[in-house]
Amino acid sequence: MQLLKRRLFAMRNGIVADSLRRAGCPHRIVFGLNLPQLNEIATEFGPSEELAEALWADTPLRESTLLAPMLYPAEKLTIEKARGLVDGVMWHEDADILCFKLLRKAPFALALATELCASDRPLSRYTGLRLFFNIVAAHPAEALAAAEAELRRPDAISTLAAMLKEEASFLAGEG
Repeated sequence: MQLLKRRLFAMRNGIVADSLRRAGCPHRIVFGLNLPQLNEIATEFGPSEELAEALWADTPLRESTLLAPMLYPAEKLTIEKARGLVDGVMWHEDADILCFKLLRKAPFALALATELCASDRPLSRYTGLRLFFNIVAAHPAEALAAAEAELRRPDAISTLAAMLKEEASFLAGEG
């Protein structure tokens, strides 16, 4: 963990970090690494459930929560663990990377996306919609149903749901 933290610290970018803070990043510590840099570090360290869980628990540091899904071995992920990870999502970027790098690979991705989209918690619904974006090609009808349900909510995440609806409609042959 110390070696990884030193690597993150060495690659920090103050300009990006300041921009992220101004954009509302809720993490207390932001080094400003970009995704290619985080991917490079993930490749160097390789999959490790223990390291991924330690990083995910390190919520003050933005880069820890982004790197954790890159290191978590997909074959060891259970739906219970996935739910726990989703509960720990602090903002949209965390959800985006969690879905793209880990959750979409899970055999239960469709069930989890459907469950998340039914949540009362907006960030969970956002995560569900983002997960549907990652699996929409395989499940266009389900993604369309989730997008339409979201758009009917009074507190809808309307832009994301509308984009998902358009994509799913096209793939389902309805658009």
